[in-house]
Amino acid sequence: MRITVLILVLLLLNCEDKQSSKKSNRSASDSTATEMWRKQDTVETPDEPFKLTDQNAIPFLAKYGKENKENKVRITTDFGIIDVELFSETKYHRANFIFLTKKHYFDYTQFYRVVPNFVIQGGNSDNPEIAQRRTNIGLYLLPKDAQYGFKHDRGVLSMPSSEIENPYKLASPYEFFIVVQEGGAHHLDGDYTVFGKVISGMEVVDQISKQKTDSREWPLENIYIQKVEILN
Repeated sequence: MRITVLILVLLLLNCEDKQSSKKSNRSASDSTATEMWRKQDTVETPDEPFKLTDQNAIPFLAKYGKENKENKVRITTDFGIIDVELFSETKYHRANFIFLTKKHYFDYTQFYRVVPNFVIQGGNSDNPEIAQRRTNIGLYLLPKDAQYGFKHDRGVLSMPSSEIENPYKLASPYEFFIVVQEGGAHHLDGDYTVFGKVISGMEVVDQISKQKTDSREWPLENIYIQKVEILN
């Protein structure tokens, strides 16, 4: 009888030791997993670079425009220099152009659309590097701002609509066109945002407008914007 009781006690103690061992191993495993999670959770990752979007572009440009009040730029092209004054009234479009100029976005873009006696259009290129610049800065559109009564007179700077079909003619912020047409192109009034005018170098604009193009209105010989820089 005593031998039986002793055997039972030993079996119970052995079972408790195994259970304790299992519990101890499980706790250690849980502790290790928790520590690993904490380490993963606290790993510092580099901040995402700031990019403009349809949601943040207007607040950003409103603030940027107050801090960057320049309104004159020089466009150096293969054919010479074009100086432009940007209108303070169209504040988002002015701020946008100044911002892109300071980011050197326009450097080595092209006048990629030439329509004789109508407009020359610049700020784009078939070079993949230019597309990458846009991606780095952000993909966004600007609202039309034609409330100030600026007309599409000869020599004004205006912003074309995005290639994306949109009923409100939201503007492509990376591109611009200069009106060449004698007497102006007033059928564009109200549909596009006039945000500046040529103050020097209209003869360069006229020379560019006379270059031969293909059926897509793309110049047969590339016309580069070598750089755009701030004048004031």
